[in-house]
Amino acid sequence: MSAEFFTLHSDLPREGPGRPEDVAWALGLGGVQPGARILDAGCGPGADIAALLLAAAPGGHVTAVDAHAPFVAQAAKRWGRDSRVTLMTGDMQDAEGPFDVIWCAGALYFLGLREGLDVMRGKLRPGGILCFSELVFRGGEPDAALRTALEAEYPAIRPVTHLDGMIRAAGLEPVGQKILPRASLEAYYQPMEKRIAQLRPGADAALNRVLDEGAAEIALWRRHWEDFGYALCVTRRPE
Repeated sequence: MSAEFFTLHSDLPREGPGRPEDVAWALGLGGVQPGARILDAGCGPGADIAALLLAAAPGGHVTAVDAHAPFVAQAAKRWGRDSRVTLMTGDMQDAEGPFDVIWCAGALYFLGLREGLDVMRGKLRPGGILCFSELVFRGGEPDAALRTALEAEYPAIRPVTHLDGMIRAAGLEPVGQKILPRASLEAYYQPMEKRIAQLRPGADAALNRVLDEGAAEIALWRRHWEDFGYALCVTRRPE
C-alpha cells in the first residue's frame, strides 16, 4: 500500500465497515465470557476494542495486532495505558494463542479466506469463537460490469451462500451470519468521504489518484448496496 493510501486513511475512526452494535450481536451470539482472552486481528486504529472489551468481556484481555504501525499508534492513544489491552505491530498470524475469541473485521482477505480460517482456527481454544467479516455478493450472479469492478480489487469475492461450506471445510462450525446493514458501511465511508474533501486542495497527482479511487469505491457501493456487502460470520471451534 502506498504512502498516499495511508495519507487518506490516517486518523479515520475505523478501517472497515461496522458499528459497536455489530460487535455486540456477534459476541452475544457466540456467548463470550466476562474474562475472555480476545485477539483483535487486524485492529486498525482500535475502533472495536471498546465493544470487545468493555461491553462483552470487562474482565478480559484484548491482544490487538495490525501490520501498519501508524494504526497501532493511533490505537495506543486510546488504549495504551489500559493494562487489559496489549497492542502489537506485526503479522496477525504471529499472535500467540490460544484465544477464547478472535475478532477479525474485514482483514482475513489479507491471508485469503481459506488460509485465514485455517490460521485462526489454530489460535482458538476448543469451544472458542471466531467472528469475521468478508466482502460478498449478496444474492445470485451479479451483472458482468459489477463483477469486473469488484474482482479488480478482490478477485476472491464470492456469493454469501459459499461461506458456510468454507467455514466447515476449515474445521469450524457456523453459529450465525448476517449482512452488515447500510449504517455499518456508512460508519466507514462517511468519515472517508470527509477526509477526501479535506485532502483535495493542494493534492498532487499521486494523492489525487488515491482520492479518486476512494471516491469511486464509495460511489460503487452506494449504487449497488443491494448486490454486495460484508457478511459478518460467527463460528466456533468444536470442543
